[in-house]
Amino acid sequence: MATPMELLRSKMSRVRIPEPTNRVYKQECCVSFDTPRSEGGLYVDMHTFLAFGKDYVEWNYAKTGNPVYLHIRQTRKAVSEDRPLKKPTLLAIGLEGGFDKQEPEYEETYSIVVLPDYVSLPFPSVELPEKVRLAVDSILLAEGAERKEQIASWIADKKKVSAFAMDLQQIDNGVVVPPSGWKCCKCDKVENLWLNLTDGMIFCGRKNWDGTGGNNHAIEHYNETKYPLAVKLGTITADLETADVFSYPEDDSVEDPLLAQHLAFFGIDFSSLKKTEMTTAERELDQNTNFDWNRIQESGQEVEPLFGPGYTGLVNLGNSCYLASTMQVIFSTHSFCSRYYERQSLKTAFENAPADPTLDLNMQIIKLGHGLLSGRYSVPIKETDETGNDSTSTSNVKQEGIAPRMFKAVVAASHPEFSTMRQQDALEFFLHLLDQVERANSGNAEMDPTRSFKFGIEERLMCPSGKVAYNKRTDYILSLSIPLHEATNKEQLEAFNKLKSARSLEGKSVSADEIVRPRVPLEACLACFSAAEEVHDFYSTALDSRTTAVKTAGLTTFPDYLVLHMRKFVMEEGWVPKKLDVYIDVPDIIDITHLRSKGIQPGEELLPESVAREENAGSSEPLANELIVSQLASMGFNYLHCQKAAINTSNAGIEEAMTWLLSHINDPDIDDPIPTGTGNTDFLSVDQASLDTLISFGFQEEVARKALKASGGNIEQATDWIFSQPDISSSMDMDATTSSAQNTVDAGLSDGGGRYRLMALISHIGTSTHCGHYVAHILKNGKWVIFNDSKVGASIDPPKDMGYLYFFERINS
Repeated sequence: MATPMELLRSKMSRVRIPEPTNRVYKQECCVSFDTPRSEGGLYVDMHTFLAFGKDYVEWNYAKTGNPVYLHIRQTRKAVSEDRPLKKPTLLAIGLEGGFDKQEPEYEETYSIVVLPDYVSLPFPSVELPEKVRLAVDSILLAEGAERKEQIASWIADKKKVSAFAMDLQQIDNGVVVPPSGWKCCKCDKVENLWLNLTDGMIFCGRKNWDGTGGNNHAIEHYNETKYPLAVKLGTITADLETADVFSYPEDDSVEDPLLAQHLAFFGIDFSSLKKTEMTTAERELDQNTNFDWNRIQESGQEVEPLFGPGYTGLVNLGNSCYLASTMQVIFSTHSFCSRYYERQSLKTAFENAPADPTLDLNMQIIKLGHGLLSGRYSVPIKETDETGNDSTSTSNVKQEGIAPRMFKAVVAASHPEFSTMRQQDALEFFLHLLDQVERANSGNAEMDPTRSFKFGIEERLMCPSGKVAYNKRTDYILSLSIPLHEATNKEQLEAFNKLKSARSLEGKSVSADEIVRPRVPLEACLACFSAAEEVHDFYSTALDSRTTAVKTAGLTTFPDYLVLHMRKFVMEEGWVPKKLDVYIDVPDIIDITHLRSKGIQPGEELLPESVAREENAGSSEPLANELIVSQLASMGFNYLHCQKAAINTSNAGIEEAMTWLLSHINDPDIDDPIPTGTGNTDFLSVDQASLDTLISFGFQEEVARKALKASGGNIEQATDWIFSQPDISSSMDMDATTSSAQNTVDAGLSDGGGRYRLMALISHIGTSTHCGHYVAHILKNGKWVIFNDSKVGASIDPPKDMGYLYFFERINS
C-alpha cells in the first residue's frame, strides 16, 4: 500500500503553480457560502484554484478528476470578555490607531489532502515535493479572486490608458532604484512612496484629512517639474496590472501599457518584487467595508433576532444594501423559490455549470437561493470564551450572514454601474436582474420566474373626432405619481407651514418632532395612473391635423406579483433632483379590478392608419407612428428627434423609441431633416448580409429587420434586442386594433383576479436613490420581518407608509 507521500507524488501532474494572472479562490466555496471558518474548512483545487466546502469537494473530484487540494481551516481565537478597548488616536475606521472594532481573530492552519480517501499531509513541511510547496506558497500569497473583484469594483470606472504613457520622456540621470529600502527624498517617510517615472525620484504621497499618509512631496515635485506619471512603490509585482500608476495632469489612477519598460529604465526587475503596500482602491475598500452601519444607526427598537430557513442575512459588501433588500424580497416569492431552490439542486446546477461556475449566472443564483433559504448559514454566532469553549451569546445575538460576492460579480458584469461599489437605485437593479434572468431562461419560458411579475398595459387615446387608438406594452412595475394635493391631513399641514414660517422669522427652525408630512392614500396614486390625461400636439389621422387627445391607461393582465414604484424622486426647476418628504397610506389588501383595460369596445372607431400611407404612395418617405411621437414630445423632447426615434425603432413602442432617443441625442446629424421624396431609402434600409445572418439563426425576417433597425445594424445588439423583446414575434403591430390582437400580445402572461395582499416593501433612507440606505420588510408566516443587510429580526413597527417599492401578491380565490 502506497504511503501518503507516494500517493501525492503519483498525482503531481494534477498540481499547478498559479501564474499572477490566474484567479485564485481561497475565501469562499464557489457553489456554497462555506469559508475556511466553516465546519470542515475549505478545499482549494490545486489545478483549477477553485474552492469547495467539505460537503461539495467530492462533486468537483467526480466532475474533474482533480485529486489534490489545499485544505484551509480557520478557528476563532479565545478573546477575554474584559479585554480593554484601545483608545483611538485617529478619527478613522479600519486604520491602525482607529476605532477598535473588536473583530474576532482567527488562527489559520493548512494541510494537503488527496481525494477520494482524504489522505492528509501536513503543511508546511520540507518533505513535501518542491512543486507542491511552491504551489501552496503562491496560492497563499495570491490576492484572492473574491477580494480582487471587490477591489476592482471600488474603482468607479475602468482605468484608462494615460495620454502621457506612450510618449513618456525619461531622463538618463544615472538613477538606479534598489529593490527595497526606499525613503522619500525630502523627508523620512518610508511608506506611501511614489516613484516618478520621468526622473526616477522617490517622494511621499499626499497627506490625508486625518493627518495620515505622506507630506505631499510627490505632488509638489510634479508642480515644480510637470513630470506627469508616478507609480506607487510596494504595489509593483509580477502582475503589473495591479500596480498603482497615477497621472497628475489627468488627476486619476491610470494604466501604463509600457510600465515594464519604464521600470526597467531605472533598473527595476518587476518580476522579483513582492507586494508591500495597498493600492488606492484597496485602501478605500478596507475603510468602507469595515464601516458597520448597524453600530452607528440608532433604531430605538429592540429587534428580536430571527434564525433558520428564509431568515438569512446578506453581508453589506460596501453600498450593496440595494442588492440585499431586493434579493431578500425576490427570494420570498414562490416563483423564484421554486425555480432556484425547490426544483434545482446545487449538485445538478454544478454538474451542468461551465468549468468556472463562478462566472455562471444560473449557478450563482441557485447558490444564493440555497444560501438564503436552506437555513444552513442562519445561526447565532458562537462566541469562544477564555477556556476555548463555544457558547451562544444571549445578549446582542446576531448572525454573520452570507456575502453575495460571486452573485454580484456575475449579475453586474454587463452593467457599468452595478459593477461598481457605488450606491444604486433598488428599482433599477430589480429591473436589471429580471432582464438578466429572462435572458437566461429565454429557451424555456415555462421555467422563467420573471413571468410572475410581468403584465400588460394598454393606453387608449381619443382625439376630438371621437375616434380612438390603442397602444400596448408589457412591464414589470407600475410606476405611480404621488398627488400631494390629495393629502388627507391638509389642516395639520397648513398649521405646520404657519409654524414653520413663524419660526423662520424668528431665525429658528422646527424640531424633528414638530415636522408634519403629507399623507397621501395609495388609492389616490392608483387613481392618477388611470385618470384621463391630455396629450398635446397629437397628430390625428382622422382630422389630418395636430390637436389635443385624451389618454387613459389600464392593465390588460394582473400578474402574480404586482410591484408598485412610488415616484418619490422628482425634478424641480433647473433639473434639480428632490425627494418628496411624504407618507403613503398603504392598506394590507388592495383591489385593482377597476384598473383592468377592456380593449376596443363595440361602437368605437379606430383612427385610420392608411391616410398618410396613401398620400405618400410611391414615395420613400419613412413614416413615424404619431402615437409614439406625441407621447415622447409630451415629455419635452424635440418633435423631429421623436420622429426619428420612432422611425429608427420601426414604431416598436414608446420604450424602444425612448431608448434610441437617449442614446442618439448627441448624434451630429440628429437635427438633420428626415429624407423625403427623393427616392432615398437608405434611412430605413438594413444590410442584407446582416439580415440573412439573423434569419439563419432562426428569427423571422420581419423580426430580424426590425431588430437591425433598432440597433443601428449591429448583429450582436440586434440579437440582444430580440431576446429582450420575447413577445416581439407575436406582437409586431404594437397598436392593437382588435381584441384578438390584444390577446396575442398578452399570451404567456399570468392573469387572475385584482385583489392583492401586501407581502413586502423596500424603504429608502437618504436624499437620493444613489446614496443613503435600503431596508426590506417582508411578511413571512403572518409576521413582518426586517432585513437590514445581515441583521434579520421580527419587525415591531414596519414602515408601511415609507416604502419606495411595494410588492403585492395576488389573492387567488
